[in-house]
Amino acid sequence: MQPFVCKFVVAQALACTRISDFSRLKSNNKMTIDTKTIIKALTRVLDPTTGQDIITRSMVRDLAVEGNNINFTIELPSLKSEYKSELNFACIAAIQEVYPQANVNIHLSAYTEESQQSTSVLPQIRNIIAVASGKGGVGKSTVAVNLALGLQQLGAKVGILDADLYGPSIPTMLGLQGRRPQIEYVYDKPKIVPLEAYGMQVVSIGFIVEPEQAVVLRGPRLSGVIKQFVQDTMWQPLDYLIVDLPPGTGDIQLTLVQTVPITGAVMVTTPQEVAIVDAVKAMNMFLLPQINVPILGVVENMSWFTPKELPDNKYLLFGEGGGKKLAKLSRSVLLGQVPIVQGIREGGDTGKPAILGDEPITKEAFLNIAKNVARQVALRNEMMEPTQVVKMMQ
Repeated sequence: MQPFVCKFVVAQALACTRISDFSRLKSNNKMTIDTKTIIKALTRVLDPTTGQDIITRSMVRDLAVEGNNINFTIELPSLKSEYKSELNFACIAAIQEVYPQANVNIHLSAYTEESQQSTSVLPQIRNIIAVASGKGGVGKSTVAVNLALGLQQLGAKVGILDADLYGPSIPTMLGLQGRRPQIEYVYDKPKIVPLEAYGMQVVSIGFIVEPEQAVVLRGPRLSGVIKQFVQDTMWQPLDYLIVDLPPGTGDIQLTLVQTVPITGAVMVTTPQEVAIVDAVKAMNMFLLPQINVPILGVVENMSWFTPKELPDNKYLLFGEGGGKKLAKLSRSVLLGQVPIVQGIREGGDTGKPAILGDEPITKEAFLNIAKNVARQVALRNEMMEPTQVVKMMQ
């Protein structure tokens, strides 16, 4: 009888174990689902447009939990988004990693006027500033780089988009020659990861082509590159994105205003009359009714020559008054004047912009310009409606 008793006791113990496991399983099925855990899980799901997680982007709305049912809404720029299915499945997978028993119900909706934070395809960027000129050789890229670094010194998060596809000089000015951006895949779609220089995010076609390679592109190809730099780049949150435009008025300028809402434009000129004539044309493009981009102000470059040995002397090599004239025509302000100083040229060639150097004249000039631009942007945003993306022009 003893072996039988032992077998009976073991069988009874196993039965109790099974009952206990079943009870625990039922208990797990009734586990309380914590909304904080859901939110943490959803931070692993990326917005394919910006590369940020959907919680940071405030895309998740109306999260509700009822038993094992989890319901919420994901807001998209458009219900025609090519990523909506991938985004839906990614959310379900992320939640079921922590709550396998959960029934996840996701409603997809388009942004409403009340919930949409920005009409831009770059909602993580607060202000987009175009730096433009009427002709080449006036120091537009130099102004763009030093303006960006000046805004950064004022405490802002800044990035630079080198949109001068035919003559990309930003890589040289920031010491990034020969560097290549990384590619990161979001839902099987390639995204460009910006390079960094002095803590700023930077994108340029100069990172893609060889330094001696000629960029021979027609209108549609030019537009495609600009759109890719805007829409397929994983820009992190920025206070300012500085866009260094090519000189003149062409396909790149039109593509940019048709792709993103430009907060305002900074015009760069020299004092001489021939530069002003071309700058007025570039300025008037932004002021066209169908484009309607505010002019934040004018930077007059090469205003005078000051020898290092004679810092108080000013030689007006290109005349005077051009910047004030252009500011008056644009009904804006003169943001600042930059003298001809050897350190500016050296800084651009060596990859250490003048505002980071030891020359007080140039440091002060560019920092004052940055302060004035920040002030003009604040006034513009306070007094005017946000710029709208330009509809397709015939």
